[in-house]
Amino acid sequence: MKPKIVSFTLNGRPVDVMVRPMTTLQNVLRRQLELTATKAGCRQGSCGSCTVLVNGEPMAACLLPIEDVEGQEVLTLEGITPLHGLHPIQEAFFENFAVQCGYCTPGMIMVTKALLEREPRPDEATIREALSGNLCRCTGYQAIVQAVTDAADRLHGNGGVS
Repeated sequence: MKPKIVSFTLNGRPVDVMVRPMTTLQNVLRRQLELTATKAGCRQGSCGSCTVLVNGEPMAACLLPIEDVEGQEVLTLEGITPLHGLHPIQEAFFENFAVQCGYCTPGMIMVTKALLEREPRPDEATIREALSGNLCRCTGYQAIVQAVTDAADRLHGNGGVS
């Protein structure tokens, strides 16, 4: 199959990439665009380490053909991280010890961002449901749930999710 150009918005900026058909978004992000926060975990869509937001919805980048993001908005962890310091969600994860090895963290943060944009004050059951597609083998999840609650408090005090 012939390579083609796929155009989409990545972290607020338009991009055009030359790709072979059925290349995954994960491979394009990591290999071509050198955005390595999107992890390559199971490569089967079951661990959540590759989670990015497409039009605000969490998606497993390892399963998403690049052609499917044509004309869409893709947001990665690099896109929410300010030039200096951390996003309030990142701060909450760091301060609540919700980061151990860090491999699952980018996906967890992206799911948290999507959740808090939909529901600024989620209860614990809602948080656990939102995070259910993201596996962590280090923290036992309680610290992550607390970090999401803390992030909601931080963002709610600032008048909403940024």
